[in-house]
Amino acid sequence: MKIMSFNIQHGIDYLYGGVKLEIMADAIKKCNPDIVGLNEVFDEGTAEAFVPQAAILSKLTGLKYHYFAKAIDCGNNNPYGNAFISRYPIISAETITVPDPDPRAYNDYYETRCVMKVKLENGVNVLVTHFGLNPDEQENSVKTILEILPQEKCILMGDFNSTPDNPILAPIMEKMTDTAVKFEKPFCTFPSHAPDRKLDYILVSKDIEVISAEVPELIASDHRPHLAEVKI
Repeated sequence: MKIMSFNIQHGIDYLYGGVKLEIMADAIKKCNPDIVGLNEVFDEGTAEAFVPQAAILSKLTGLKYHYFAKAIDCGNNNPYGNAFISRYPIISAETITVPDPDPRAYNDYYETRCVMKVKLENGVNVLVTHFGLNPDEQENSVKTILEILPQEKCILMGDFNSTPDNPILAPIMEKMTDTAVKFEKPFCTFPSHAPDRKLDYILVSKDIEVISAEVPELIASDHRPHLAEVKI
């Protein structure tokens, strides 16, 4: 199975601006994944820009199954969150909201986050998430994931807004394998034009064999996609 994690920044063309889902679709097709976890995705809403991006990317890439997980509404009924497109049928899907820190420990930007949990027809469990920027948000994301994390046939991916040396990630890393163990060098994913940090991850449960992993030199969004090939 070939896996892709991709923060598409709601489809903004990183080099030339404007929302261009065709460019995101082309980047996905070049990598030929079986499943794709997407971050920073719009769904259909009241504002003109809010179109069903997961459904559109599903059609453009030929990955016919899709699911959108709303984290927040932007303004009046404009859904924003994570998404998933797949070559394999989805037999169940749910959205789990990550609790907001209360009280907030920092004066920086906060945003409600979520974890998408999908089960595929082939028995694989997939979790897609996007961590907040602040440590207390990230701690809540880790706690939420640990509460719902299947121990077998599980893939966890997304933009963790953390570099691998962040101790907040340790409880998850103890339970799963970071596919980056197959990197030939310490590939980074952000910013896409000159990446200097790894923020995007594909982790797998211990029963899944990692065959390869890479970060393709593609500039579409502000993040480069992360790829991994595994044997279930």
